[in-house]
Order: sequence, then C-alpha cells, then structure tokens
Amino acid sequence: MAPSNAAFVTALTTAALATVGFLAYQASATAPIRAHAGTGPAVVTSKAARDHRNPTALPPGSGTGARVVYSLDGSRVWLVGPGNRVTRTFEVVSGNIHPAPGTYTVTSRSNAVTGTDGTPIEHVVRFAGVDGVAIGFSAAVKEPAAPSPDATPVRTGGIRESRADGDAMWSFATIGAKVVVIR
Repeated sequence: MAPSNAAFVTALTTAALATVGFLAYQASATAPIRAHAGTGPAVVTSKAARDHRNPTALPPGSGTGARVVYSLDGSRVWLVGPGNRVTRTFEVVSGNIHPAPGTYTVTSRSNAVTGTDGTPIEHVVRFAGVDGVAIGFSAAVKEPAAPSPDATPVRTGGIRESRADGDAMWSFATIGAKVVVIR
C-alpha cells in the first residue's frame, strides 16, 4: 500500500471508531442503571407507601444515599443528601412522556435551552430517554413554570419546577448523580 493509501485507511478507521464510540455513549446515556445483586438497591418498581399525614415526607423504599427522588403519581421531587436527609422537596409538573420507575443517573445538563414545547428553559438536568425523547428536570425562564401536558401535541419529557427549585436541582444533581423514579 502506498503511504497516502495507508493514511487514508487510518483516517477512515479513526472516523469509524469515533462514530461508534459516540453512538455507544448516546445509547448508554439514555439507558437506566440496573442494580446488580449485592451492589445496591433494587430497581424501584412498586408504588411507594405514602404518609398521608405528611405528603412531603420522603417515601420509604425510595433508595439509599444521596439522590433525587421523583414520584410520578405524587408529582413531587425530594433532594436527599447524605444520611438520608431531605434537603429540599417540591412539586413538579411533568410533560406527556414519562420515565419508567427505576434508578437512573444524570447524564447531561444544559444551562439554558428551548424546550420541545418552545418554552425557554434553564437548568436542565437530564437522566433518561423514552423513544428518542429526553427526560429531565427544568425550569421555565418566565413563570408560570408548569406546561399543560394536554396543551400541545408535541412529545415532551420535561419535568418542570419553579426557578428557585430549578436552582436547587442544578446545584444538587450534577453529572452522575442518582435519580430514583417511583410511582
């Protein structure tokens, strides 16, 4: 092979490997983490018991360690620090696409973007994907922070929080942080 042909083949191989690596990263970034036996909490699949006297109490069975707990049915988030101590809890409004109950990690963040519904949003913390739709927490730049899931035919995976709650989430949930989704 002539030197120019070898360089061309090397460049093609490098480009192919970079493309495969990027696609593998994208696929892994949207896959939920599955706990292996003996390495951590099991994937949460059942509806967690609620304390009806205190609806803001952290549901039992929502994992251990520092984590974000998101209740699909309760439309509530808990930021849980070391020692299972809740540092903040707040209500959220979800889009029309929802993650399955389970344990995930924060895979990407964006300081300011436009949501799929056309709303300018900030402090986007993504942790899952469903059928090509990114799922994550965000705050609308202009209040009210809550989109109406029925108001648009666009598939949205945004879980909207107030700007103050969005600031807290942004500080708490960095890349790799655990997110536990419960019913």
